[in-house]
Amino acid sequence: MTAAPPTRVCFTLRVRPDRIEEYRERHAAVWPDMLRALAATGWTNYSLFLSEDGLLVGYLETPDFDAAREAMARTDVNARWQESMAPFFEGTDGAHADDAFNVLTEVFNLETQLAAADAAAEGAGK
Repeated sequence: MTAAPPTRVCFTLRVRPDRIEEYRERHAAVWPDMLRALAATGWTNYSLFLSEDGLLVGYLETPDFDAAREAMARTDVNARWQESMAPFFEGTDGAHADDAFNVLTEVFNLETQLAAADAAAEGAGK
């Protein structure tokens, strides 16, 4: 029996233009206990991408996104990190970034479609 593939999650936030450089600096050396907490709570293959205008795009893979978010919310380090990072974001209405993600809907994945195409070809005897 093979394990279910992880859920791929992509989200956006907006970093204040006047805080972009400091945001980059903070993420160049994230607290080690924050890194360990993310890994321990199921955040894998996690990356953040930041454009010059402040658009932040995050990507991660996890077995269960809701469970991963809930587990992080229960950690002390996440509460401290979210509090320290809150001033960097626009449009969160005072919420922590973890609670203000704009989660995007996946519309295409190469591996998923290749697997489906290969399975269809095998089923058709090709």
